Amino acid sequence: MLEWIDIFVALAVMLLLRFGIPLGLTGLLIWWLRKLDLRWQAEAEEARHVQVEAATAQRPHCWEVRGCTPEMRARCPAYQRNDLPCWQVMRLTTGRLPERCFDCKVFRDAPAPNLKLRPAH
Repeated sequence: MLEWIDIFVALAVMLLLRFGIPLGLTGLLIWWLRKLDLRWQAEAEEARHVQVEAATAQRPHCWEVRGCTPEMRARCPAYQRNDLPCWQVMRLTTGRLPERCFDCKVFRDAPAPNLKLRPAH
């Protein structure tokens, strides 16, 4: 009977060495890579945020170029959302780009967006 227990313990130890250690190391590697990925995503988001702030600080606001009155600014959705360019706010609000944007200096002088196109499937 004691011999069977020794065989069982030896078999359990061998299985642990054969499967347990590699699985444990793989799990540890997965945890570390996920943590690294989250850190990289946070850094990329921060860099994007800094880029947006720099672009926002450099571009003139449409209400300044158009000379809008305080009453007009109070009703304007673009004035409420200072984090996006005015034409994007108007497009998001109404679902289309207003005609007046095509002649606006702010719209014409804006840098082209950096679009990453996905390949067709």
